[in-house]
Formats: sequence, structure tokens, C-alpha cells
Amino acid sequence: MLGLDSLNEYYDVSIKEGRLDVLAEVSKESNGQFKFVKANIADKKSLDSCFNSFKPDRVIHLAAQAGVRYSIENPHAYVESNLVGFTNILESCRNCRVPHLTYASTSSVYGANTKLPFKENDSADHPLQFYAATKRANELMAHSYSNLFKLPSTGLRFFTVYGPWGRPDMALFLFAKKIIAGEPIPVFNHGNHTRDFTYVKDIVTGILAASDNIATPDLEWDPNSPVTRSSFAPYRIFNIGNSSPVSLMSYIEALENSLGKKSKKDFKPLQAGDVPDTYADTSHLNSTLGYKPSTPIEVGVQNFVDWYLKFYGHSK
Repeated sequence: MLGLDSLNEYYDVSIKEGRLDVLAEVSKESNGQFKFVKANIADKKSLDSCFNSFKPDRVIHLAAQAGVRYSIENPHAYVESNLVGFTNILESCRNCRVPHLTYASTSSVYGANTKLPFKENDSADHPLQFYAATKRANELMAHSYSNLFKLPSTGLRFFTVYGPWGRPDMALFLFAKKIIAGEPIPVFNHGNHTRDFTYVKDIVTGILAASDNIATPDLEWDPNSPVTRSSFAPYRIFNIGNSSPVSLMSYIEALENSLGKKSKKDFKPLQAGDVPDTYADTSHLNSTLGYKPSTPIEVGVQNFVDWYLKFYGHSK
């Protein structure tokens, strides 16, 4: 197994290094080998070198400039990683004749949609921020390569991933840090959000299931009534979500219970680029791959808190 990442400083590099240690240890325990290359996917020469020497039989592409609000401040970072970088991934997969590319998309592509739950065949053409626009572009770019070069590709629309080893700019990290410090937590949209929070282990299981099941053309795809989740090309899209939306206030309550400490709340209006609610329809994932995420929010948050306290050396 080969891992490639630039280890940029968008957030705490020690978390990224810790993940690499875990990957190496897990690989060792399973009698496998894990090799890491520090490189930027926007650097085509470095990426081509990795592909040509390693010759992967599967590619799982999770690298991207993430963050909804940061895309408002620094759109050029998203062009470099999410557009230029993804183009390089597609080209390397094409040139090395990779049997299957699986890549991360996002529930943010549903944008202005309000009909719930979100289904893969729903329109995804009204993104509310640049991050979502780049991820929707990735889906369309992948389709063109699936068509032109018969590159099997599977896009996975993740719904609010949380859990150990996550990103420190996500709500669970920010809330935990402030609650422990006795500081007020910002509660946007006055707490009236609902999110389809999806535990990271469920996400990983879905990624592996999708990668092992190579995308094929949809023989029932009708050009007179085209659907967007599949194609005449070897291309498809899946939602990966818990299919059980939780209110932001219940999420905070689960965190308070796990920490054994109440929070101080600073209620704020809806942020630019945010959507009030998300809810994944995962019937396509279930019927195709026989898989459905299922970790309850209380279990996932407790697992996160246990990891967080250990990683940062806190006690309750």
C-alpha cells in the first residue's frame, strides 16, 4: 500500500503524522507493507513518478483542500488541489491503466436543495460555496474520463464525517476544545441545524466496499431520461451517510455527556455557505454494495472523546 500526501499546514501536522503511524502499524499487523511519499498531487511530475513505480491496482483518492468556509477566503487553494490535483490523478490513472478509481466527493454538492433526503439522482447544480463547486466538478471530470478512456470511477458523497483523527477545524474538535477550557461554543443558525453525522469507521468501510466493487456501465441507463448517479460509462456515485439526521443541539448534548461537562453556548446566525439540513438516502449504496452505515451518534462521539483526551493529554 502506498500513501501520498503533502502534509500541508492547513491544520495540525502532528495529527497527519499520527495517522501515518497508525497506517504503518495496522499494515505491519496484517503482514502488509505501507510506504509513504510526501508529495503534492498538484505536482504532476511527482505524481507520475509514484504511479509509474508503484503501479497501483486500485486508487482511493481522498486528498483535497477541505473546508467550506476557507473556500470563501482562499479559493485558489481549491483550484490547485481539487481541480489541478484531481486532473493529475485522472491522468495518472489513465496512463497507468488503473482498474478502478474511487474518490471523495461531498454532500455539499446538493447545495440549495431542500427536498430531503438527498438522493444521488437529485440535481447537484446549485452549490452554495466554491468548495462544493470544485467537488461537483470532480464528479463531472471523472465521468469524462470514464467515457473517453473507460476508466472505472466511483464518487462517494460523504455526509458530515466525524470521529477520532478527524480535522481540527470541524465542529466536534472546536466544541471539545472550548468546553474543556470553559469557553463558550459558537452555535450557528441558533442551533437549528440538523446533520447526517457519519462516523469515520462507517465511512472507511464504505470506501473499501466501493473500491473492491469495480464500477461498470449501467445497462439500463436511458439517454432520453438520464440519471446522474450512473452512466453508460463505467461511472457511478454513492451517498455515504448515516441516514439518521441529528439536531446540532443533540450533537452538542452527546459531546457534553461524553466529556461530563456542560457547555456555554453563544448562539449565532446562519453562516454564509451553510445549509440548514442534510440527510442521506443510502438505498443505492445498500442495494449495490450491501452496506449501510449504522454507528449511533452517542457511540461515535464517545469514541472521539476517548481519543481526543488521550491525544491531547486531557482528563475529564
